[in-house]
Amino acid sequence: MTALRRLLPLALLLVLLAAVPAAHANKTEEVTFEAPRDLFDPTHREAAFDEIDSLGAHALRIVLYWKDVAPDHDSRIKPKLDMADPSVYDWSKYQPVLDEAKARGWTVQVTASGPVPRWATNGAVDNTTRPSPNEFRMFMTALSKHFGSEVARWSIWNEPNHPDFLGPQYDSKQRPASPKIYRGLYAAALRGLAAAGDTKPVLMGETAPTGTGKDVAPLTFLRGALCLNDDYKKSGKCDKLRVDGYAHHAYTNRSGPLYVSPGPNNVMIGSLSRLTKALDKAAAAGVVKKSLPVYLTEFGIQSTPDPYVGVSLQRQAEYRSYSERIAYYNPRVRAFSQYLLTDDEPKGDTPEQKYSGFESGLRTAAGKAKPSLDGFRLPLVAKKTAGSTKVSLWGLARPAGGVTKVTVQQAANGKAFSTLKTVTTDAGGYWTLSASLGSSTRAWRVKWTDAQGKTWTGPATRAMGK
Repeated sequence: MTALRRLLPLALLLVLLAAVPAAHANKTEEVTFEAPRDLFDPTHREAAFDEIDSLGAHALRIVLYWKDVAPDHDSRIKPKLDMADPSVYDWSKYQPVLDEAKARGWTVQVTASGPVPRWATNGAVDNTTRPSPNEFRMFMTALSKHFGSEVARWSIWNEPNHPDFLGPQYDSKQRPASPKIYRGLYAAALRGLAAAGDTKPVLMGETAPTGTGKDVAPLTFLRGALCLNDDYKKSGKCDKLRVDGYAHHAYTNRSGPLYVSPGPNNVMIGSLSRLTKALDKAAAAGVVKKSLPVYLTEFGIQSTPDPYVGVSLQRQAEYRSYSERIAYYNPRVRAFSQYLLTDDEPKGDTPEQKYSGFESGLRTAAGKAKPSLDGFRLPLVAKKTAGSTKVSLWGLARPAGGVTKVTVQQAANGKAFSTLKTVTTDAGGYWTLSASLGSSTRAWRVKWTDAQGKTWTGPATRAMGK
């Protein structure tokens, strides 16, 4: 959903250190799933819910597009209806997904977003240009009245720093325009929710990771939306807005999760600290609360067959797990996302057309499991540090949801995997272990037996790090 499209022989002596509990400072990180292709298809919905459940994820992010549900959405003339009344909207596309999530007791975040009905843009030729804050206010009231009991938190707009969802991004003098437009929409959403008596948390941002000449860089956008100048000082007269958390899409590129974008206002997973530092500066300026939590509400690693930004299937699993580890060890991150379950369907005949969507799923477009499917169930990272002969292993038995045992295995030089150590996880299913780095061919994997007696095996994972 973002424009961004997307890396000796066996040691004779193995040095083991005692297993230590995962150092996450009592932080509970929610893992959300986003699977629109599967969940909005009635023929695949139940199976998709069951599979996500079996993977140990019980939270969804749903992007609800205003245009999808609005009456006469292609009309230039606004219908003579009470737009704060939920009965005037068609919720049928989203209703069964939210109903099923509620029946299963899952957490749901709804991101209310454009594209919008044309009548809400003062007749603009597209469905993204300068949406009316007042119309959005009424829409949020209706949305809350209809789905409020099924939603745990709200988030406002999907990637508002990208022209596919909000415009214009820049004015005629190439100054960022979208931050101010977004601020008006965010403030209107707060008023609309308040009118419905809704006090659930509201997230700001949902920003795409990078800026170009067409989309505004996320930190530039953040400053503009919070009325701050480049030095994070208040600029202009703006009332302080209620912000319960900041949402961001920290995608990376083919270089993987260790890549740091040279653009100082870009925020990929490898430079996540830029976002938390920016929010701290915003808090110092008095425009948001201190230690504002971060929600990584959309994330995935693109894989083959995408010839442009896709990495190998093994790399996808390794990069995804490493990215989750980065999020886990950042105490400000409250949620980390997987986007998608199944790759987008190829479209057209040329490679550009076929792979214009996302290949970040745990299954191919044809439904075949990738290594990332088992890798999501049993994330594993082998982190190396420059100058060290040790590797730090970090993992999770995600479906366990509590203390369990996992068997860590290793192999090298084409030999079969053998048991390294059996470790006991913490109450969240996390574990860590230190071992010898060994040769460049060494790899690790995890075996775990669930409560029903079925044994699962994660994909082979190689060491990564600087």
